[in-house]
Amino acid sequence: MKKNVAIVAGGDQSEVEVSLRSAAGLYSFIGNERYNLYLVTIIGKEWKVDCDGQKIDIDKNDFTFMKDGKKVKFDYAYITIHGIPGEDGRLQGYFDLIGMPYSCCGVLAAALTYNKFFCNHYMKSFGVNIAESVMLRKGDEVNVDEMVKKLGLPCFVKPNIGGSSFGVTKVKSADQLLPAIEKAFKEGDQVIAESFMKGTEITCGVYKTSKSATVFPITEVVSANEFFDYDAKYKGQVQEITPARLSEEVTANVKELTSRIYDIIGAKGIIRIDYIITEGGKINLLEINTTPGMTVTSFIPQQVKAAGLEIRKVLEDIIEN
Repeated sequence: MKKNVAIVAGGDQSEVEVSLRSAAGLYSFIGNERYNLYLVTIIGKEWKVDCDGQKIDIDKNDFTFMKDGKKVKFDYAYITIHGIPGEDGRLQGYFDLIGMPYSCCGVLAAALTYNKFFCNHYMKSFGVNIAESVMLRKGDEVNVDEMVKKLGLPCFVKPNIGGSSFGVTKVKSADQLLPAIEKAFKEGDQVIAESFMKGTEITCGVYKTSKSATVFPITEVVSANEFFDYDAKYKGQVQEITPARLSEEVTANVKELTSRIYDIIGAKGIIRIDYIITEGGKINLLEINTTPGMTVTSFIPQQVKAAGLEIRKVLEDIIEN
């Protein structure tokens, strides 16, 4: 009998559109040959499953739904919510409570990696290089001169939580700092400002099971814009080169670090880690993505293909594990 797999998408932030596109990608990658696939959307208090074109309420008590007078249970949840509640540990906690197996990191790893400032400084304690940074909470007094002195210019201002480059600004002058902070606060209650690092932006995916560990080929990101913003990510204004144009030594070091970070945070399923390679082959952590995009043009499917693997088999490997 086929297992019932819920592809869980949606979320409560600006990334909901990206999440739904990732869900469509996953649906096409996995297919219905081995599993009964259902798209479940969680948007605020509205939890719905798409069943034969009908939107049916999910029972939050046990994550089931009624079809033709019978209760349908899921065997597995593939979480592809980018943002709250699927990337910050909340949904993972719910699934843990009801005993539902799921695709990605557990509560602690998800909560840690979703907070960029805390995560990067935690990784710094393991010897990982990060940018100089400052975190602000709503209501904090901002001393522009002190921030510029500490971070230099240009610098980046972005929401401390969230992704897809929503609310991110490359600040080139001191008078741009306060408007950039205000923009970032529209995405959340915490803002992070980071020093600019000049170098090559790359990203590397990895997944592990009880039987194997696979670090994918590295992708080099060459944005046509000021930085890798939303338009670059989703409107094709970028070159994505896989494998990245790095030396063998730097490539090996990035892959080793990616695997080590996976183990440090206790990751599960596929994660993707973004870096900047600065002068001398220095590897600097940007952020860790525990529910990376899975659209047809996203990094992970590209890297899976470059590795000579089938995306369907990789996803089945994760589900069965």
